[in-house]
Amino acid sequence: MIKEERYSGTNIPLKIYGLSEKSLTVTFGTSIDNGLLDLITGFNQLLLENPFSGLITTVPAYTTLTVFYDPLTVKLSDLPGENCFEKVSEHVNKIAAIITAKSNVIAHHLVIPVCYGGDFGQDLLTVAKTNNLTETEVIDIHTAGQYTVFMIGFVPGFAYMGGMDNRLSTPRKEVPAAKIPAGSVGIAGNQTGIYPLETPGGWQIIGQTPLKMFDVNRKQPSLLKGGDRVILKAVDQEEFNAMLKQEYENHYH
Repeated sequence: MIKEERYSGTNIPLKIYGLSEKSLTVTFGTSIDNGLLDLITGFNQLLLENPFSGLITTVPAYTTLTVFYDPLTVKLSDLPGENCFEKVSEHVNKIAAIITAKSNVIAHHLVIPVCYGGDFGQDLLTVAKTNNLTETEVIDIHTAGQYTVFMIGFVPGFAYMGGMDNRLSTPRKEVPAAKIPAGSVGIAGNQTGIYPLETPGGWQIIGQTPLKMFDVNRKQPSLLKGGDRVILKAVDQEEFNAMLKQEYENHYH
């Protein structure tokens, strides 16, 4: 079941299709870029500010936004429509009618400290050799950019970030590592990302942040979310250890 509309004031086609009896997905386009991300972020913020009865949560991705809802609550609501899909779709279309690519976008800017190389980034040399750079040049280039969180996925809190300099582009490992420590900063292709939990993974690990990227005890468990802008700041091991101690104290006290 697919409905197709267009945004007021934009040329981006909006497609809505049922994902399950408890969810639907809104497709905003096919290209991955900051303009589309702003559109999805603004749309998501506006939807959360104007929820329909039965809304549970939303999950933004590169080109889509998936909306999860309680079917019984939606069915009993006064939303127009013959079934849950129609009712939620109509509400989505109301949001689409008033949003533009720049409306309501609140981008949070965060500085993430990273200790590069050594035991914290055992693949730093691999990235350097792959791109005919020195390890210092890799660090300088990696910390010079501003990154955009395009989506959270893979594991809870894992931030896929775009905006990395192409000079650092490096393929994933041919054989994934069995254990990547929480906080590890990696490169895969043209993207960089941060592992929030200890997990297997195939990204090239170049450093580690002392920050707790995912904490179920926080109001917002994931430190990063789609649309956030991130700057990576190089720190030494002494600074890393001090920040790690502070994170521990904040978590347990």
